[in-house]
Amino acid sequence: MALAQPRDLEQSLALGRRRHDELCRQKRIFDARSRTIGGDTEAWDLQVRDQKIKEATEKARHETFAAEMRHNDKITCILEGRERRDKKSLCKAISEFQQHFQRPEMRREFDLSDPLALRKDLPARQSDNDIRNTVSGMQRFMGEDLKFRERKKFQEEQNREWSLQQQREWEDARAQHRSAEGLCLKTRLQFDETAKHLQNLESATRKAVCTAVKEFNKSQATESLERKIREKKQEQEDNLAEISNLLRGDLLSENPQQAASSFGPHRVVPDRWKGMTQEQLEQIRLVQKQQVQEKLRLQEEERQRDMDWDRRRVQMARAALLSERQQQRQRRDLRRALDCSNLSLAKEQRVQKKYMEEVCTNQPTKDYFTQFNTRSR
Repeated sequence: MALAQPRDLEQSLALGRRRHDELCRQKRIFDARSRTIGGDTEAWDLQVRDQKIKEATEKARHETFAAEMRHNDKITCILEGRERRDKKSLCKAISEFQQHFQRPEMRREFDLSDPLALRKDLPARQSDNDIRNTVSGMQRFMGEDLKFRERKKFQEEQNREWSLQQQREWEDARAQHRSAEGLCLKTRLQFDETAKHLQNLESATRKAVCTAVKEFNKSQATESLERKIREKKQEQEDNLAEISNLLRGDLLSENPQQAASSFGPHRVVPDRWKGMTQEQLEQIRLVQKQQVQEKLRLQEEERQRDMDWDRRRVQMARAALLSERQQQRQRRDLRRALDCSNLSLAKEQRVQKKYMEEVCTNQPTKDYFTQFNTRSR
């Protein structure tokens, strides 16, 4: 299914408007009362007005487009000026950044082309902790540091302190382990005593609960039995009262007065109605007999009407058949007359053709035309 585009809707609206105008014009032209001799001035005025409206619409549209173009030109000029300012500020920022943060001496390979490299260079070894003394430089070997004695003495003192500290830590760890084992044993014994006490309390509580539940169930059973006995007795009394009410009530006694409705004497209560009386039944039968007689009368009238229509239809068919036969006889007579006339004309044409052939063979062309014209006259 194709979707309707706005252009399609506009074309359909224009087509419908032109059709409506054409229909109005035809009504004015073909109406004998309102038609006048000469041109259709109303249609011309309408066309002129439509043309003016169209021209005004086109002019307004062109003006709108021109104003929009001017507005777009202004926006374009503003954006171009802003873009130029942004480019200028960006170039200025790049130049300042290069002057402050990208100078030649800040480059990573500047030391390879530094003209003052020899003046700025340091000795091969200033101290033992010089970061320039790498393995590939071979400026310091094992045991050749400047503080070898102090370092060795410090290492011996440090090893002794580590050994003493390890002994103290080992003794402290053993003491903590012994105290933790004693505390764990004491805690376990306490937990066992607490668990035993709680188990005794739980068993006593369970016995008390079982006893209370047993007593409660016994009392509930007694109350349930008493309630069932009361309910059964009350149900028996209610059944006896209901039976007595039904036996003495209007429902089983079939009292016709109970079906009387409070809305009027012609209405009854459906759930209490016990049927119609003999008078009502006789009245219904009488009305049914009247309806049967009326229906028979209507059927007889319809049968008579159908017979009349059948008779008229037969008469009309007979008249149509006679008319058709008369038309066939007339067509047959006309055909015979036409055949006779055609036969006579054919004979004349054969005679004329034969005569023309004889004249063409015996006389010149001029005499032939003269005789032919004389014969035709």
